[in-house]
Amino acid sequence: MKSYNILFLCTGNSARSILAEALVTTLSGGMFIGYSAGSNPAGRVNSFASELAIEMGYPKEKLRSKNWDEYSLPDSPQMDFIITVCDNAANEACPIWLGHPSIAHWGFPDPASVEGTDLIKREAFQKTLLGLKKNIEALIQLPIDQLDLLSLKKAIQDIHDE
Repeated sequence: MKSYNILFLCTGNSARSILAEALVTTLSGGMFIGYSAGSNPAGRVNSFASELAIEMGYPKEKLRSKNWDEYSLPDSPQMDFIITVCDNAANEACPIWLGHPSIAHWGFPDPASVEGTDLIKREAFQKTLLGLKKNIEALIQLPIDQLDLLSLKKAIQDIHDE
């Protein structure tokens, strides 16, 4: 089975993109290798995101907030797909990606911006996690090897738009 590299982007790379990286890697059975990065990384992974990723079996040592420039370097993994998960990152000037990956936008509210008790914050992260999981489960079901590039790009975008 072919594995596909997929990069999830958001501004801070501390919550949404981290959760998406962990979800796609743990749910896809090797079909996807997840990566994440941010345009202005926070420099740390949000503790609620870290807790959820570890609970789903994602290795703690892979949880790291990183700049999206890491993935535009010649020796970086070449991405097949790039998905922005926040509106800010979707509207920013992105680096030039090697290999012409299919790009889509799945906008989710930032759970890290929710204020209140830990219970309220945890609920916000759970809600984001469930939304991402729904999209990623649909992504895994796509007949990727049977679709041309334009159809594939539309299908990936349609997952979130429906």
